[in-house]
Amino acid sequence: MLKSKKAKQSCCASASDVRERRLLKELQDITTNVTTFTVELVNDNLFEWHVKLHTVDKDSSLAEGMRQNNITYILLNMSFPDNFPFAPPFVRVIAPIVEGGYVLDGGALCLELLTPTGWTAAYTVEAIVTQVGSALIKGNAKIAKDGRKFTLKAAQASYKSLIKTHEKYGWVTPPKAEG
Repeated sequence: MLKSKKAKQSCCASASDVRERRLLKELQDITTNVTTFTVELVNDNLFEWHVKLHTVDKDSSLAEGMRQNNITYILLNMSFPDNFPFAPPFVRVIAPIVEGGYVLDGGALCLELLTPTGWTAAYTVEAIVTQVGSALIKGNAKIAKDGRKFTLKAAQASYKSLIKTHEKYGWVTPPKAEG
């Protein structure tokens, strides 16, 4: 019994070390090499990040809405689970309120790569943020003007529903003409 308990502690400490090392490396890479977005730790927590996406396609309706409303970035929240990088982070839009662009209630994102079935440990934070930005543009995201606020609770409920739906029906690949 004692031996298996030690083995379990060693396993879990190792998984925690993997997560921490990976996120420290990603954070360092982003702060030295990336200009399209910036990262801030939430309450100095390495496992929860605020990502400010500063650059989107300048010809998009999203960029136009950002210019019209003096918005300089899209604020995303990324929470990394205990088993990251072997499970995806939970990513949601916090502000501004965005309609379309695969953004669901609460700011959750409908992207296969952010689900257990679409995730691979090879994805980097930079790749995730790039894909989120692309999805916002491809989905014709627009800045909402109705005063709503995104909440974590609503985002988690939307994500849970998304997972159930795609587990039941799968992911539909659009025709080549649509991307």
